[in-house]
Amino acid sequence: MASPIPRPPSILLFGATSILGFHIARRFPHALVPFTSPGNTSPTVQEWATLNLEDPEWVKKVFSQHQPDILLYCHAVCDVPKCEADPAWAYEVNVGHLNRVLSFLPETTRLVYVSSDHVFGGDGVYHEHAPPCPISVYGRTRVEAEQMVFRRPGSLVIRTGLAIGPSPNGRTGHLDWLRYRTQQNLPITIVEDEYRSTVWAEDLAVRVMSLATSPVTGIRHISATQAISRVTLANFLLNALGRETDFYRESRFQRSAPHLGKVELTSLFSDTLAQPLASVLDGHPVNTPLLSRRLSDPPIVEASQL
Repeated sequence: MASPIPRPPSILLFGATSILGFHIARRFPHALVPFTSPGNTSPTVQEWATLNLEDPEWVKKVFSQHQPDILLYCHAVCDVPKCEADPAWAYEVNVGHLNRVLSFLPETTRLVYVSSDHVFGGDGVYHEHAPPCPISVYGRTRVEAEQMVFRRPGSLVIRTGLAIGPSPNGRTGHLDWLRYRTQQNLPITIVEDEYRSTVWAEDLAVRVMSLATSPVTGIRHISATQAISRVTLANFLLNALGRETDFYRESRFQRSAPHLGKVELTSLFSDTLAQPLASVLDGHPVNTPLLSRRLSDPPIVEASQL
């Protein structure tokens, strides 16, 4: 008698309007149920449900209805200046919403929380056991949220650097921000002393889903083959977009809000899921279609391929 074919895991994705969440949702449409952040009016995400994490009854109903095997949590406010301007709001969204979710998340559901390299702040190369050292309100909310996840058995925290790829509304994320500013002939200012582990959002989406559906628990960093400066990145992307545009440069110390310096992620692990992803500079040719298409027809990966 043939063995039964195991069913793919039931996955909920909270935060499908972040750059990473958007790419995960579009890349794996048959593998998960996406939920967008409130207030996003982009036509590309209108068919997806909207989160209402301020309402405990809504949270309870969603988990009761779907009984997910995995919750992939990509929901957070990531705007550093806005978090600095209103810390109470930043903590409510980044910590309070997660706490509400944890109150109703079924014990059988695996929680995969996507965090950020903003848990670090000082210049350095950071592995999974490096002590967090945030320099912003946003970074501190991420550290507090991570600690909540660590207390839940079987959970996984994934820290990522900078993801490059099209956004839902065509204006957010570094790539579309550059595209939009140049199209509108608006000034561009680049922080010259920021270096990050920078990868293509599509590559990152595949790695995050592979980790989410694996038995890995605890904490994992997704590193890149090299850390890239914002100036180098801007020059590369503008060239790839076919736009010859001058931009202003300034130091992170000239910014009104705390700004990362050189923060590079690395990993203590050596398995396949810990291998560095190709950086934006060496991952694709300059004329990659990722820079021009709007993800109207993204590559599809079935759940059976995970």
